[in-house]
Amino acid sequence: MEKEKEFLLKEIKASEDYLRKLGPGIITGASDDDPSGIATYSQTGAQYGTGLLWMAAWTFPLMAMIQEMCARIALVTGQGLAANIKTTYSRKVLYVCTLLLFIANTLNIGADLGAMAKALQLLYPTGSFVFLVIFIGLLSLFLEIIIPYKEYAKYLKWLVISLFSYVATGLIIHMDWVNLFYNGIIPHIEFTKTQLLLITAILGTTISPYLFFWQTSQEVEVQISEGKITPESRLGTNKNEIKEMRQDVWTGMFLSNLVMFFIIAVCANTLYMNGITDIQTASDAARALTPFAGKFATLLFALGIVGTGLLAVPVLAGSTAYAISESMNWNEGLYRKLKEARAFYGVIIVSIVVGILINFVGIDPIKALIYSAIANGIIAPVIIICIVHISSSQKIMGEFKNKKTTNLVGWIVAGLMSVTAIATIVAMFI
Repeated sequence: MEKEKEFLLKEIKASEDYLRKLGPGIITGASDDDPSGIATYSQTGAQYGTGLLWMAAWTFPLMAMIQEMCARIALVTGQGLAANIKTTYSRKVLYVCTLLLFIANTLNIGADLGAMAKALQLLYPTGSFVFLVIFIGLLSLFLEIIIPYKEYAKYLKWLVISLFSYVATGLIIHMDWVNLFYNGIIPHIEFTKTQLLLITAILGTTISPYLFFWQTSQEVEVQISEGKITPESRLGTNKNEIKEMRQDVWTGMFLSNLVMFFIIAVCANTLYMNGITDIQTASDAARALTPFAGKFATLLFALGIVGTGLLAVPVLAGSTAYAISESMNWNEGLYRKLKEARAFYGVIIVSIVVGILINFVGIDPIKALIYSAIANGIIAPVIIICIVHISSSQKIMGEFKNKKTTNLVGWIVAGLMSVTAIATIVAMFI
């Protein structure tokens, strides 16, 4: 009995240590399942059933390796991604990418705020859409600017729990698990225009440029919170830090794709099975679940939309601020107070305020997501090429440069994103 108790205590302590070490990777992975991503995955399940479920498993190692490269770059150089691109390439490349990132992220913020307001209206039907959009936007802005970084990071980590609402929804309804596991592994593509656009949207919302910038900058923020204030003190890393980072990143990306799997599976086993194949927003998916999965499932789905949105909006605005500030040599970092980094926080303010206004100027939320996906599709391959090149450089990375397998996967992702981006742009004009 004593041995069993001792073993249990060791396991609990090991679990606590593991969870305590999770940080930038888990937050980055969770923010990937924002309301726009939820809408894309819901549409995938509603329109094609489990036909594209395999993308959850197949995109997991691709996105995990790219995010790991980003984190490793930050740990070795002590700088964010934009700062590394600026010192390695022409500034024109960085400025174009940063401008497109600002456009894509701001459109995404607008769509996410609108989706969150709609989700809250499912819970509070009498709530004003205008009031809810403004309230959520200003709340996100207030939390990101006012709360100190250490506390803010804890708040973001707690919001990760909201993702499990989708797992819970999948577990409380009836699903054909044999079919799910089969279609979750075996790829199936029809090569139609509609499916091509949806595959591109999935890739765009899963392997997104804003995640690259956020991941690297948050690794730097963690180093600064540990007392490494100057760039020189952050230079270099060790194998133990790399190991902990890898656990964090792969855990975060696994959680992201697990949620993706469950959202597609839930919509496939409820909406698709009952002939509801046109889902335009995440709140549409939540509302449509009620007749087939019950009000509790709808409640969980709606709460998940709000929770992931509160996580994603600060990440989207923050990644833009990091990229622009590093490009322009401005003081940056959430660890700084507003008066110490006015331009950095100014970018965050502009991004969220414009995101709020997007909901009131007649821009359709779905079109905003389409434009965002196109912008991401254009810049993602360029940034991924930069990431792979920097992380494979002996001069920059030393002993922590990419291995041959990692390099191969990086170039495959860059090629895949390039092909799908070109195909999507062509398809939109055919």
